[in-house]
Amino acid sequence: MELDHALHFDPPEALNEKSTADQKLFYDKWERSNRMSLIIIKNSISMPIRGAIPDSENAKTYLESVEEQFRGTSKAHASTLILKMLTTKYDGSSGVREHIMMMTDMANKLKSMDLEISEGFLVHFIMTSLPVQFGPLKINYNTQREKWKMIELIAMCVQEEERLKVEKPEVAYVNTTTNLDKKKGKSVSEKGGSSKVPKSSMGVRKFDNKPRCKFCHKKGHT
Repeated sequence: MELDHALHFDPPEALNEKSTADQKLFYDKWERSNRMSLIIIKNSISMPIRGAIPDSENAKTYLESVEEQFRGTSKAHASTLILKMLTTKYDGSSGVREHIMMMTDMANKLKSMDLEISEGFLVHFIMTSLPVQFGPLKINYNTQREKWKMIELIAMCVQEEERLKVEKPEVAYVNTTTNLDKKKGKSVSEKGGSSKVPKSSMGVRKFDNKPRCKFCHKKGHT
């Protein structure tokens, strides 16, 4: 619809009797685009903020006034984004793909503020934000001569996360109770630690005041 025509071209000279047909056509095109752009821009800004922006009949000039009004806010927002990128670490709650996309989004926002981050630096930066479980992947990346692109980083990290989920061992802790520990009300784990437990949770059957083993069914041990 060429609504942005007035944002790309300066306003034409006023028409007069000597104006050609092309000049009249260009003027009408620019004047319509300028009027529609102003309507759209102003209706997209809330009234309290619009009141603080100097009014103008030129859409391009009005946008420049908006930029001047929020230039300081953009610097503060950039500082916030940089601090967030430095402190963000992947905790495994959302998924590594979402984590990388979030970091990339913050880098793109900084790019729009003339604070561009190269893709190679961003890949290194994201790798440092991954936990120790991704250690083999980091070593693999550091030993390669080729630099990964962002799409390759996402694919490799997602694959590594799936591998970690599959190979994650299921650990079971078994508590055993001896006669001496039973008298003290303690249970000893396979790690050698001990902690007080209630008698109801010792998991033993008593015959003649002696525990009976659940496996060999002999008395005196469990």
